[in-house]
Amino acid sequence: MKLEPIQNQATIETERFDLRPLRKSDLGLIEMHGKDERVARMTRSIPHPLPPGVSEGFIARALDPERTEDVWAIDGTRSDLPEVMGLIALERMDRNQSEIGYWVAPAFWNTGIASDAVRALVEANPLGSDTMFASVFQDNPASAKVLTNCGFEYIGDAESYSVARDSTVRTWTYLRKMDR
Repeated sequence: MKLEPIQNQATIETERFDLRPLRKSDLGLIEMHGKDERVARMTRSIPHPLPPGVSEGFIARALDPERTEDVWAIDGTRSDLPEVMGLIALERMDRNQSEIGYWVAPAFWNTGIASDAVRALVEANPLGSDTMFASVFQDNPASAKVLTNCGFEYIGDAESYSVARDSTVRTWTYLRKMDR
């Protein structure tokens, strides 16, 4: 199976921020937040400590026309907030499905930014997915609440490898059927 690349990535506007495609100039803020162990430990793919070049490689992959994942910066400049308060992504899967992933910088935890970003991405459904999936580590109930607040339903437990933890971590998996 070959997934067709999507070269154009829309900007999604909300009241407080925009979800916009990454730019090379986002490197400094992505690296600053990615170096924070609290952020890295709640993701599958961010190593801790963050080695040199990882953030540059991540941005290069996000800008590649052959990518299988679209990544948006949660850009707060419309509200006099930082250009990168976090990231949110949709990875293309087979059968017109996608997997959503996100992280928010600790300074913006418990502010509703994550819920607003997930809600905006779900409502926009930029890949035209029939179904969206997400999983969160079981020691991150705040992220699970974000998903349930955005209409995702719990479908079961699983495990996922965390690079920062160098171990397999128990997860909760969620699904959302999309209205089309």
